[in-house]
Amino acid sequence: MAKSVFDVLVMKHEEDVSSATQFLANGGAKDLAEYREVVGRIRGLQLAIQTTKDLSRSQMEEEDND
Repeated sequence: MAKSVFDVLVMKHEEDVSSATQFLANGGAKDLAEYREVVGRIRGLQLAIQTTKDLSRSQMEEEDND
């Protein structure tokens, strides 16, 4: 099955979360401000992932009802 735009977005956001998490795990944040920025980015990406999954589910349900 071909990947939808939703699948591609979720995969990209999950890669970005993983990268940011790895950055923090490796001690990459040079100060508290940078740490907070990266944590905020992770939170935003997680929200984007959930929103994208919700939109995908709604789209599939609409297609099933047609």
